Amino acid sequence: MGCLAAVLRPDQPLLKDAALKLTAIVERAFALIRDASRKPIEWEVAQFIRDQYVSESLTVPDGPIVAINEHASDPHFEPAKGTGRAIKQGDWVLLDIWARGLGADDIYADITWVGYVGSRVPAVHQKIFSTVISARDAAVMFIADAYRKGQTVRGRQVDQVARQYITRAGYGAFFTHRLGHSIGTEVHGDAVNMDSFETNDTRTLVPGIGFSIEPGIYLPELGMRSEIDVYLSEQGPVVTTPQQREVVLLG
Repeated sequence: MGCLAAVLRPDQPLLKDAALKLTAIVERAFALIRDASRKPIEWEVAQFIRDQYVSESLTVPDGPIVAINEHASDPHFEPAKGTGRAIKQGDWVLLDIWARGLGADDIYADITWVGYVGSRVPAVHQKIFSTVISARDAAVMFIADAYRKGQTVRGRQVDQVARQYITRAGYGAFFTHRLGHSIGTEVHGDAVNMDSFETNDTRTLVPGIGFSIEPGIYLPELGMRSEIDVYLSEQGPVVTTPQQREVVLLG
């Protein structure tokens, strides 16, 4: 069964307000990296993002993740205060940020975008990016198709769709976390997770829940993840966050 206690009320506008603010913050953080005469270190970008939360009336207890190259291979990397590598030409940059509004019932948004410091994305980076984006979209399509056919969907099944796509591309051993987590007034909520890797979640997706879809490939030299948020309406899944389609160039 899905966790009915985690079903959102119709008057809770899931994720969208926070999602638009977070996407704008990502764009500003990428602009900081792109336009700075002295490229910042990871922690400086993280602090910039935290300052943006305050400006946008958002709150969050931890994060964000600002990670370059092999640091992005750790899905939970977070630079300590005053530390982190300087971002330079040829670096791969991953930003994972999450936050919610200040109201007691406000809902989290949680997104991950990637960029490359240069004028052209290397072929291997582009291949990994394209694989992850396609796995992300395949998971959402699976839910939509099942919903249209009136079929029950369990969290583990959604994870397996993306995981099988990444495995067929030759990167299955490098997808080392669950596909997604429940989202509500806590960034990791109590409803079903998209997971056949960590907990094998057999709970059913039910209308009114929110969750992330965030496949990743974590090679020793770089990590790639794309994260979007989804609300399951009575008519099927609704993606509530902008979806990255191209690597952001930061040259």
